[in-house]
Parts: sequence; structure tokens; C-alpha cells
Amino acid sequence: MPHRPAVHIPAFVATQLSLFDEAPPTVSPAAVPVSAPVSPPAPKTTAVPDPQAAASHSSAVPSLPFSHPQAQRDIVLDGHRVAYALRRARRRSIGFVIGAEGLAVSAPRWVGLGEIEAALREKTTWILRKLQEQHERGRRLDAARVDWRDGTTLPFLGETVIVVLDARSTGAVLQEATATLPGVPRLTLHLGLPHNAAPAQIRDTVQSWLQRQARRIFEERCALLGPRLGVRMKRLSLSSATTRWGSASADGSIRLNWRLVHFALPVVDYVVAHELAHLREMNHSPAFWDVVRSAVPDFEQARGSLRHEVLPVFD
Repeated sequence: MPHRPAVHIPAFVATQLSLFDEAPPTVSPAAVPVSAPVSPPAPKTTAVPDPQAAASHSSAVPSLPFSHPQAQRDIVLDGHRVAYALRRARRRSIGFVIGAEGLAVSAPRWVGLGEIEAALREKTTWILRKLQEQHERGRRLDAARVDWRDGTTLPFLGETVIVVLDARSTGAVLQEATATLPGVPRLTLHLGLPHNAAPAQIRDTVQSWLQRQARRIFEERCALLGPRLGVRMKRLSLSSATTRWGSASADGSIRLNWRLVHFALPVVDYVVAHELAHLREMNHSPAFWDVVRSAVPDFEQARGSLRHEVLPVFD
């Protein structure tokens, strides 16, 4: 049988990995497409720009926090100026895509600007909401960018780990404090690096350690959850994919994204169970979800964490 993808991850995810191999969400975290029907052109007519489109260039109208870098036009929607990129394409409808860069519009060559902007106004509430969500997502991703230095922090199995540059150490060693002050992380990762180590060197050492931990943890969880599901994993490999958390093949092999180790163990168990369940049910039928639930009864909560948590950005 052919290889079957499983749990999918979001594109902002080299940061936030898109989510599952179930039916993809209607609204993608990275780019939100929608189409508006248009009427076919009347023969031998010339489209006339909407006079409101020209008025939309008034500098008195506030803008959203960002505009598309390739924007050629703008429009006022509910008191907000929205600069958008317009592309003419061979298609039958007006298409909107809201991604990290902003609003992009694709329209048939024969559709006038007036009709395009009328379609935009019809979707005003949706467009402004999605643009604001993208702006907030970008803010969260900027905040999640790791500053690779002594004392930086990152999540490991749902807990905060402090990175310590310690030339006396060998490799990378995780240490656990027996007692800490309230709110102070109890885990420190000691790296055998000097205090003047380059950021890239610190990043590579931490990433290598995380990947070793990922393999160890995934193998342990597969050994624990496999018997509960009545399956046996034959081969495990790590993935660095930016679009999925894992995948499974009918030959008994599974792939798991190493960045799952940022999440708490219940989330790891959900993804592991999800992929192992595919060794019994290569689909997302009710029977498949019953298999997952037999090993992880409250998997919906873990699945929500995958959708909403932002991973640290490794630059």
C-alpha cells in the first residue's frame, strides 16, 4: 500500500508546525484562501474602475499594522486602509489569500476594479479579522525567536529549560535542581561551550541534543503505546518537516517530527498514538479515532495544544 501522511503541521512553523492528516482545516494558519464568484463579461464592454476605489487613497484613513509588500492598490474597509497585491490570472472567480505578508487578490483579466473591490467589501469582516489574526501570529512568532546565548530558555517536554554555557561540561547535560524559587525553572541544559561561543554553535549543539532526546523518547512511547493499540512499529525515523508532525506507512514504519519534544508528554503520546493507529486503520474513519482513543482517551485536548501553541523559532 502507498505511504500515507499523518499528523500535519502549519508553515509558520518551521515554527508552528501545521496540524493533522485529517481533513485540512478550512482556515490555514499560514494562508487563508477564499473565492468570490463573478459574473461573466458582457460582450464588447470595458470595465470602469469603481469611483470609490480612487477615493480609497485618502491619507486620512488609518492603515492596518502591515500591508502586502507587493501591494499595488489599497481599499478602505470599515475605516481601515488595506493595501493588497492584485494579480490577474486565468480563473473564473475572484480569489483572496490572507497570509503572513497580507492580503493578495487574484482575479480574471476581464473583471473590473469596481467588481473586485465590491467583492472585497462584501468580505470586510472576514478580511479584517484574518489580517488581525496574522498580525498577532507574527507578533507571537517574533517573541518566540530564540536569542542563542548563555541563559536563553526554550521548552522541553512542556517545561522551561535554561541554557548554560559551561566549558567544564562535555557535550550537553540536562540537570535538574532539587529546589528552586517559585517561578524559576528547575531544568538547566549545560553545554560544553565557552561563554564567547557563536550563536550558531549554541543553536546546533542544543538542536543536536533535542534530536537525541526525541529519538529516545519516541522509542519509549512507541514501546509503551504499541501493545495498547495491538500494533508493532518496525522502524522509527525522525523528521524535520515543516508541514506535518508525523506520518505512517503500511509496512510498519513511522516518522515523527523531532520538534514534538517541545510539547508536554501527553501531546507527544497523542501524535505517537495517532501514527501507530494508522498501522491498523490507514484512514481517518470513526474506527481510526476509536483506536486512538483506546490509548489516549483525552486526545482532543492534546490536539488543541498542537493547533495553538507556538514553537520557538530556530534561526
